[in-house]
Parts: sequence; structure tokens; C-alpha cells
Amino acid sequence: DTTLSGEIGTKKKVKRLLSFQRYFHASRLLRGIVPQASLYLLDEDYLGQARHMLSKVGMWDFDIFLFDRLTNGNSLVTLLCHLFNVHGLIHHFQLDMVTLHRFFVMVQEDYHSQNPYHNAVHAADVTQAMHCYLREPKLASFLTPSDIMLGLLAAAAHDVDHPGVNQPFLIKTKHHLASLYQNVSVLENHHWRSTIGMLRESRLLAHLPKEVAQDIEQQLGSLILATDINRQNEFLIRLKSHLDNQDLRLEDAQDRHFMLQIALKCADICNPCRVWDLSKQWSERVCEEFYRQGDLEQKFELEISPLCNQQKDTVPSIQIGFMTYIVEPLFERWAQFTGNTPLSENMLNHLRRNKAKWRSLLHKQHSSSRSNDHSGQVTSSQEQTLNEEETP
Repeated sequence: DTTLSGEIGTKKKVKRLLSFQRYFHASRLLRGIVPQASLYLLDEDYLGQARHMLSKVGMWDFDIFLFDRLTNGNSLVTLLCHLFNVHGLIHHFQLDMVTLHRFFVMVQEDYHSQNPYHNAVHAADVTQAMHCYLREPKLASFLTPSDIMLGLLAAAAHDVDHPGVNQPFLIKTKHHLASLYQNVSVLENHHWRSTIGMLRESRLLAHLPKEVAQDIEQQLGSLILATDINRQNEFLIRLKSHLDNQDLRLEDAQDRHFMLQIALKCADICNPCRVWDLSKQWSERVCEEFYRQGDLEQKFELEISPLCNQQKDTVPSIQIGFMTYIVEPLFERWAQFTGNTPLSENMLNHLRRNKAKWRSLLHKQHSSSRSNDHSGQVTSSQEQTLNEEETP
């Protein structure tokens, strides 16, 4: 009885720790919470710097961390308002600016600021990257206003209400969302459904024909679900087939949608393709989030997930593996699609340089552990990683 009581207590504690901000996205009004537009308590100097940065929002070295500070933590809302205006989406879809701003605030607030990585700044970073990809000549000439709006909305909301732990954690703790989505793309389904809840609550698309609004919701789902890393090979194989057969027809809405999925996947994992100072910050943030999950698993005597053990999984080793097996294959294909544009070449060059820096740091860790006579299993693991990572 004592053991059973302890297990129930532990599950309750885990559930409290994992309670999301919006369980089933019941109306905030029903819970007595009225969404308020964020106040921009900034002086003119800061606003001027933020406006200057927005004039260069299409540059790949855009510093989203600086932009977030200049906008007083409102980088996602400010960026979205600017991009919707730049792309002419407000006029084209006859969107009410107050309603649009309220919706953007809802999205930004639904990210968990306590997450080191999966927060609103990450969403803003992905949105800025998506803007860059939408301007690639191979794609831009075929995109409709609907494609652009879907791409930006999906980028902004693709990780909304992320709990800071991964899908395997939700499954092994028997979280209600894992049961709801039958252990398949659990987080991505939640991000999509949460976005739909906010769209309907804000009534942003209420003036559009019902079938148009429904189509937007479904396409948003298709885009957000594509960010599930477990489906990486599925999309890579399909993209490789299209490129090898040269049968992509971007006049076709289905092919355009597929390339929007690929663009969003690239934007979601583009951190290793950024300049070193920005890339390193993102790498440290995502590993910090992994380690927090590992600490939580250890606390509740659960098996520690891969990449989440701070004692064994170092930032350099995690990043080298991520770049090699996930990022490089995708971005090499993206470059093939775009025709090796300056942006694609720039991203691949950053990727190679950043990987070399992480490899150098891993060598230093390896040498340090040897000199301290603490090599053992960790050293042999590092040696294996280094051998696997040698460039041709």
C-alpha cells in the first residue's frame, strides 16, 4: 500500500510539473482571463534600434537575441506584425489589425518563457528564417499570398505550448496528451490543435468563407506535423526522389505545399547554419533543456533519455551528431533545390565551420579527460565519435 501510494504521489508530482498552460485550450474568457496586448515600455532609442533591425530582417546574420531585448521580450509579435505588413497579407486577406495583434500576443504568450530553448524567441528565430527561405528565387516566384501566410503562421506557432520535454518522456509518464494522440507526433499535434484553438478564439479568420478557414487550419496542421523529427527520413527520401527525377512542379499547389514543409523543417533546425556566436547560444540552450529533462527523470527514478545525461552527453558530442545525421543531409538537399544560391552556400559554410569548432572543443575535452586520468568509458565513446566524425 505504501509503495502504491508513493507511485501515485510521484505521478501527481510529474503531472503538476508537466501541466501545460492551456490543457484543452478552453476559452480564456471562460476562465476569467481577458487577453491583454503587451505594452511596449521602450524609449525611442530602443524603438529606433528595433526598427533599424527590421529593415535588415532578410539578412541571415539577423540577431534574434538582440532583437528580443530591443523589443522588451516581444520579438515574435513585433516580427510577425512587420512581416505580415511587408508581404501585404493584412491588405490581401482584409485582416483586422487589432484582432491580428491580439492573436499574435496569444501565440507569444502561449510559449513557456522558462524553457531555455522551446520558447517564443525560438519561434521568432524560425519565423525570421522562414521569411528568408520564402524569398529564395526558386520558390518566391510561385508563392501565393496564402502560401506565405501559412508559412509564417506555421513557423510562429510550430512549437506553441511546448512543455520543455520530448515525446518519449510524455509517453513513459503516461501524459494525457500521449494518450490523446496515441503516441504519434504527440507534441506536434498539440502545437497544431493549440494554434487552431487560438485562431478560433481570436476570430481572426471569421470573416473568410468557412471552407477557406477550414483549409487554412488543415494546411497549418500538415506544415506543423512535418516538423516531427521522427519523420525526417520520410521527407528526405521524398525530396531526394523529386530532385533526382526533376519532377517538382511548383505551379502545382501540392508540390508548393511540400516545399513549404521542407522550408519549415529547415527553419526549425537551422541553428547550426547560423553564425557561430548565435549558433553556440542555441546549442547551449537546447542542451540545457535536455539536461533539465534528464534531471527530472533522475529525480523520479525514470530511465534517463538519450542526450539528456549531463554527465555523459556533452554539448559538442550532441551537436556533432545532430549536424551529421540530421542537419547536413537536409540542408544539402535544400541547396540542391534552390540551385546553390548565396543564402544556401552561406548556410552550408557556417554549418561546416561550426561543426569544425565543436569537433575542436570535443578534442580538447578528450585531451583534458585523458590528462586527468578519467577517460574510461567516456573517452572510448568520444574516440568512437571522433573517428566517425572525421571528414573525407
